[in-house]
Amino acid sequence: MGLFDKLFGKKQQQESLEQGLQKTREGFLSKLTKAIAGKSTVDAEVLDNLEDALVSADVGIETTVKIIEQIEARVAKDKYLNTSELNKILKEEVQNILVAAPQDTSYENYELPGGHKPHVILVVGVNGVGKTTTIGKLAHNFSKAGKSVLLGAADTFRAAAVDQLTIWSERTGVDIVKKEMGSDPASVAFDTVKSGVAKNMDVIIIDTAGRLHNKIHLMDELSKIKKVIQKVIPDAPHEVMLVLDGSTGQNALEQAKHFTAATDVTALTITKLDGTAKGGVVLAIASQFKIPVKFIGVGEKAEDLLVFDKQLFVDGLFNL
Repeated sequence: MGLFDKLFGKKQQQESLEQGLQKTREGFLSKLTKAIAGKSTVDAEVLDNLEDALVSADVGIETTVKIIEQIEARVAKDKYLNTSELNKILKEEVQNILVAAPQDTSYENYELPGGHKPHVILVVGVNGVGKTTTIGKLAHNFSKAGKSVLLGAADTFRAAAVDQLTIWSERTGVDIVKKEMGSDPASVAFDTVKSGVAKNMDVIIIDTAGRLHNKIHLMDELSKIKKVIQKVIPDAPHEVMLVLDGSTGQNALEQAKHFTAATDVTALTITKLDGTAKGGVVLAIASQFKIPVKFIGVGEKAEDLLVFDKQLFVDGLFNL
């Protein structure tokens, strides 16, 4: 058992996940119950109602079609499918969707990938998605797992971002590199990485400006940050993590499309799943993008930022 399991435990992770997915689960399962009300077999009407339930949970059209087609195939094969089996079959198909999605367990138990030190994570995402809070929670959890952490406040266009990250650094007891508002973000990133190497830190997490109104500008800015980082560590950043707000549903998908077109995103974090009935967007994102979901946020506490576990997620969604 890893240190993270000892600190929080799989049981606590599952409980946090079930609580965080409560709105999604209740909304979805209630619609599923209505879909099969008065029916003894899975027919076209049941499938139509199931499709509506999936779409309303923001599973997305493309992913919903995949699930429905698989269930239709099973109905055709088995000839007779009892509605009492539908919940079990649906869970299996959701599992299949997630199993087919990219999987990366490099952060399991808040461990870090081997072969290099420090591990540099560049965090991107639009303002308001919980980007800076996610960085603070990552710092807390990596620190709890025994890792030394350094934060870089490279979102210099928004004073609140620097202030917020400073509060997290104080709260979690980790160091931070920052400059006055309006400073060159690349300069902050360079100083952060240089300091991290000098202090032999385990992980460096760098915040970036949350703008998306101009993809070319975004691309140029991130490219500049990467170039200066690589002057210190040639193979950094080791991760470009996109933070998405799960409560925005399909809008999170659109943001993912824009950011992945603008820069080389290698990991996804989906936040605010506890405050929405649109938790199905995790399935849509995992299914449509060839980029692994590595963390999900299911509550306000730092410990509610969970390393994404496909099986725990499905169990939390269906509460079985």
